[in-house]
Amino acid sequence: MIKAVTGTKDILPSEINRWYYLENIIKEVFSVFNYKEIRTPIFEETSLFARGIGEETDIVSKEMYTFSDRSETSLTLKPEMTAGVVRAYIEHSLGTLQPLTKLFYISPMFRQERPQAGRFRQFHQFGAEAIGSTSPLLDAEIIQMSYHILKQLGLKDLTVKINSLGVPVSRENYKKILKEFLQDKKNKLSEDSRKRFDTNILRIFDSKVESDQNILKDAPLLINYLDEESKNDFEVVKEFLIRIGIPFEIDAALVRGLDYYTKTTFEIISKKVGSQSALCGGGRYDLLIEELGGKPTPGVGVAAGMERILLACENENSFSTPDQFIDVYIVRIDKELELEVSEIASRLRRKNLIVDCDYLSRSVKAQMREANKLNAKFVLIMGGDEYKNGDVQLKNMSDGEQKTIKTEKIVEIILAAKEQSHK
Repeated sequence: MIKAVTGTKDILPSEINRWYYLENIIKEVFSVFNYKEIRTPIFEETSLFARGIGEETDIVSKEMYTFSDRSETSLTLKPEMTAGVVRAYIEHSLGTLQPLTKLFYISPMFRQERPQAGRFRQFHQFGAEAIGSTSPLLDAEIIQMSYHILKQLGLKDLTVKINSLGVPVSRENYKKILKEFLQDKKNKLSEDSRKRFDTNILRIFDSKVESDQNILKDAPLLINYLDEESKNDFEVVKEFLIRIGIPFEIDAALVRGLDYYTKTTFEIISKKVGSQSALCGGGRYDLLIEELGGKPTPGVGVAAGMERILLACENENSFSTPDQFIDVYIVRIDKELELEVSEIASRLRRKNLIVDCDYLSRSVKAQMREANKLNAKFVLIMGGDEYKNGDVQLKNMSDGEQKTIKTEKIVEIILAAKEQSHK
């Protein structure tokens, strides 16, 4: 038997309502803040991610699904969305249509990493990008939207962590200070951290190795070496979050895993999903648009893992979706009424009623069991001498009431009964 590839997962009909519920909240919240949906291709040229995310990041160096097409162009299944959104922003000159472009997305992503709780090789993210303004209030707006979505889902065990990475000049100066601090401790670092020492030293703070964390306890922190502009912007973000009642803590070791971040970065974490605790994260990327060939344009964004969020919801038992149901199940007594049953089903469906019937030539008893299994609100029973006289039976499954109705009145009576049940 062929099974799903390791690290991928089927989303079955029994689970899909939870996804619909999450997606509807995402769309509602982003719409309230006037963000418009964008959909980009599943794959892009590999150079987009190499330039946009950074050659030395784990994503580019270890995790991307990359292949050559027939023209020998190197393509990659998208491991994240920001680079693709920025590519579309530049290619379609979206900045000329609107000086501040607000976009959101819901999309599958692909990374070849070790599967674990809430983390897959094909996974789904939602996110938002605001391109065109340096205002730190936009940074705070992105955090506010993210937090609001998670709270709308009923999640309670949340922590908002924020930090500032400053501008490139102050960051480069800080890297020299950090390198000097770690120089005589380099041989005690883990293998990954030793590599990062030369390629991407800030990422050492991401290490989960206990010995690395012990070494970093006394390390100088970037937040103490920020330029004035970054300091002031960070104060505005903190002040606004306080004003709107979003609790947060400053995490000076929060650096995020992508090279394009500047100034504010943040994560919202949950203790309900195991070691991979970040439900969403993001920050400002004022240099990315220029790096990918556009005019210098500031931007800020967030990305959130949907599987991980749903896992947190499940572990917190934070919401329950409505039961699935159908409006009408048609039970056929006589086999020769197949066409008539299908015709009536078609008439009911044209009125936007959810209707099903038997296609397996089952007994009346088995058909009634199926109606119960499908949580049918009404059962229409057709057949016998009654049908020959122009009558059918309509059973209300909630109270068991059953009555005889005329065939020509089926649609009218069922619509009225459904309307009455909603009152």
